[in-house]
Amino acid sequence: MNELDENALTVVKRFMYVNRRAPYGTIYALECLEVVLVAAAFDQDVSVVFLDDGVCQLKKNQDTTGIGMKNFSKTYGALDDYDVEKIYVEKESLAARGLTADDLVIPVEVLAADDLRDVMAQQDVVISS
Repeated sequence: MNELDENALTVVKRFMYVNRRAPYGTIYALECLEVVLVAAAFDQDVSVVFLDDGVCQLKKNQDTTGIGMKNFSKTYGALDDYDVEKIYVEKESLAARGLTADDLVIPVEVLAADDLRDVMAQQDVVISS
């Protein structure tokens, strides 16, 4: 197989991972973050969305000592190292929890629910946790 044939076989899919759950109490948030990092390591087009209680995963200054779990919120900073630059947060979910983009551990693009639906419609695969 020549070089041209090998490049023709490379297919990049657009994967969107949707985080809807609170950061602690279940394994969903941490496992979704790990899956995102793995997908990005394999050069896929990865984007991440936080909505509903999922926006709390990105909240600054989380104190988990009372629940006996490790605070993994700073791990979201690794998304930039893996070239995951499309990170969206639903505007309505932030507002409902009294949060703004300034309250989050990483830079995000805040989108209204209607705009977020449009972005989701452009994806090849949408995985929700």
